[in-house]
Order: sequence, then structure tokens, then C-alpha cells
Amino acid sequence: MAVKDLREFITLLESRGELRRVSAELDPVLEIGEVTDRVSKAFGPGLLFENPMDRETGRRYSIPVAINLMGSYDRMAWAMGVDADSGSWKDLDAVARRVMDKLPLDMPSSMKGKLDVLMGLKDLAGAGPKEIKKAPCQEVVLRGDDVDLGMLPILKTWPDDGGRFITLPLVVTADLKGKLNIGMYRMQVFDKNSTGMHIHEHHDGARNMREQFAAGVERVPVSVALGADPVTIFSATAPVPPIIDEYLFSGILRGESVEVVKCVTNDLLVPAHAEIILEGYVTAGETRWEGPFGDHTGYYSLADDFPVFHVEVMTMRNDAIYPATIVGRPPMEDCYMGKATERLFLPVIKAMMPEVVDYDLPLEGVFHNCVIFQIKKEFAGQAFRVMNFAWSMGQMMFTKFVIVVDEDVDCHDYSQVAWRCFNNVDPSRDVLINKGPLDRLDHSSNYQSFGFKMGIDATKPLPGEGHERGWPEALEMDAQVKERIDELWGSLGL
Repeated sequence: MAVKDLREFITLLESRGELRRVSAELDPVLEIGEVTDRVSKAFGPGLLFENPMDRETGRRYSIPVAINLMGSYDRMAWAMGVDADSGSWKDLDAVARRVMDKLPLDMPSSMKGKLDVLMGLKDLAGAGPKEIKKAPCQEVVLRGDDVDLGMLPILKTWPDDGGRFITLPLVVTADLKGKLNIGMYRMQVFDKNSTGMHIHEHHDGARNMREQFAAGVERVPVSVALGADPVTIFSATAPVPPIIDEYLFSGILRGESVEVVKCVTNDLLVPAHAEIILEGYVTAGETRWEGPFGDHTGYYSLADDFPVFHVEVMTMRNDAIYPATIVGRPPMEDCYMGKATERLFLPVIKAMMPEVVDYDLPLEGVFHNCVIFQIKKEFAGQAFRVMNFAWSMGQMMFTKFVIVVDEDVDCHDYSQVAWRCFNNVDPSRDVLINKGPLDRLDHSSNYQSFGFKMGIDATKPLPGEGHERGWPEALEMDAQVKERIDELWGSLGL
């Protein structure tokens, strides 16, 4: 059964010994971040800070801070409905199998097969959002001067951050036809009722805003949900295909629809069981200097001008919980969410590139700087086909380094991958330099959001790929001797 909301997930974690309540009075400015960073780096539990306090003003917040709730492979799997306890990302493959059973990627050739697929897609529509009239997230409604973001224990995590940032927001926008999008874009708090909206030009939410501004809409409605159920939070970060909105995707993952409610001041739909909702707007042409911010790259992302979000109404539950995450040098909570994305979309990638056996997004590559493909190689130049295809796939277009290895190499074993790269690669033959869009957070390029990328073919060359000499076999011990030693191993005292 799907977890209904954030507090039900907190209860689940506590029942399994994976949540710690912190009663000490700690400041949302730097102190909560310092504690969470230590716990995250030690692969520790989720945290609920029950008594946040502003040391500068002496203000004690009545709203606790929940953080690092999905900061392990097991907790990420539990969030996705998998009863795992191995501490491995491999449990997340079960989610991919469950979802892809509902999303047939290969259209059958027979008419009956096609009809079966279409009927399956029709059933899928039942996973779409379910609108209700009365919702927990609207138990308290604050308007006008009563709106005060200072009520929330919003974190400043790193010393040189430009201010306090809302770090786990579900930003809801719509296009001109009313199709919803949910994205996660950090929000720097400027004052009691305005924030920045760190939304990149490649994001769907930015496209929705551009479309409405171009149509003459001066104030584009935006709503922000804080503290939805964990699957919907994850869905806001996932590279969901355009034909599927995030509520539908979450409903597919959950196995039941997400309950939503219409906002008080606009027609946008927000998660009904969220903790806090911010309703407001973004105005055409209005930007403000935002940042710097200690980001998931492990560096401060640079300050720049970004849209301003004006909060008109704040609604919340009577006993609201403030959700947050901190990002920085891996491993952090976002790494586990990113690994879930990796496993979930493997079947999609294999459907588009049948030669792919598996792939890996190293945590240190922060999910847009490196991808390793393991392929069944059958013809000359196939590794380069994989590189170019990868650079044409959605958010994978940002990948700076694409490494391709043979099917007998475990792409998740970085020692194996490095050994093949360092020994198999001739730079004059096996390296491809390309250029195109980069993630805006990439600080190494000479240009913002644009630059060069590299593909590395670490596969064994086939005839026609320019290697005319013999290719050596990798070392392997004698199979019969290995079997005999396996039988004796326990008696050797080693």
C-alpha cells in the first residue's frame, strides 16, 4: 500500500528504527545543516528536529524540521513501496519492473496485441490525480499581511549561502492548455512574502512560464507544495516523459492516485495531504539576484538573476511539519533519489537502445556529469552510436562524460571500468568530443549552460574500427583449479 503522506512515512521510519527525534534546540541557520551533513555522511537515519530555534532573535519555531528521510537505499526503497533491507540500490530494480509492467514500451505487431496495449494505457489513466474538495493542507489559511515565511524554520545550510533556502519544494505550474507540471527548484527567501525561483531555462516549468508570458499573461500563477508523500516528492525530481505528468507518474509508482485539491487563489492542483502550500505568482520580466548556494556538485553555484515568486496565500495543516533536504558533496540524500531514477528508467533506455545491458550514474558525477553504459557490442562504431543517442535523450543531454564498456564488464564496479578505460582506450581512436547543452550548474565550462562533452569507447575493438594488431585476452585462472580450490578454501585457514 502506498504511503499516504509525509507523516505516515515518518511513522514508518520510526517503527523500523530509521528515524531519530532531536529535542535539542538547534538553529536552522547552519546548525541543523551541520548535524544533518554529519549524519548523512555516516549513512545515518532520517531526522526530525522538534525544537528549531533562531539564535539571533531567540525565536522558537512551533513547526519541526524533517530531513534526510530518503537518505539511504533502504529508506528510498520503502518510500517507493519496496520492503527492502539489503542496503543496496539493487532493491530499486523491483520498482522498475513493477512500473514497466504497466507501461509497455514495445508495440506488438498483431492487432490484438495493439488493442491489449491500448486498453492497458486506458487503465493507466486511472492512476491520474483524484481531486477532492476538503484537504488537510488547507486546515489553516493565511492571507495578505498574515503571510509570513518567517513562521517556517527555513534552513541556511552552508556559510556562504546567499540566505535561507526552501530546498524541497514541489513547484506547480501549468501551460496554456492547463497541463500541469511539478518541478523542484530551490527558493531563496527574500522577505516575509517573496522568494527567488531558481528555475533553469531547460526546465518544463520555465517553458510554461515563457509560454504564458508570450501569450500576454503578466502574472503567471505558481503554487508550491511542501511535504507531500515521498513518491510525489521523488516524481518532481524525475525526468518524466512529456506525455505523462508528475501526478500520473506518482500514481503509477504508488499504485493508487494522488489526492489533490484546487488552490484557494488559482486553479492549480496541489497534493491534498501536503504539509504546507504557498500560492502566488511570477511576474513577466521581474528578476532578482539569487544565490550563491551550496549545491549538489559540492561547490557553491554562482549567483545570478532569477524570477521572483510572490506569495499571496499560505495554507497548512494544523500541526504542520517543515520538510527540507541539504545538498553538497556526495553522498547526500539527493544521491539516493537520483539512484532511484537511474534504476527506474533503465527499461526505457533499453527499449530505445536494445544493446544496453545496464548503466550506472556515479554519485560523484552528480547525475548529470557522467554515465557508464554496459553494452552488447555487435558492430563497428556501436559505442559511438550509444554516446550520440544518450546525448539526444531528455536530461541525459547534459552528460559531460559518456563511458561505454563491453557486456562482460560490471558497469557498477568502478575498478573494472577504470581498468578497461586505462588499458583499452587509444585516445586517437576511442575518444569523441562533442558539444551541446550542459547543466546550468556546471561551473567548468567557458559558457553558461553550454559546452563540450567527451565520449570514451572502452570496448574491445571490432574489425573495421582501426585496430589491426591482435587483441590480448584478459587473465583468468584455470576453471578446474578454481573449482578445486573453492572446495578446499574453508580448510586452508585463510
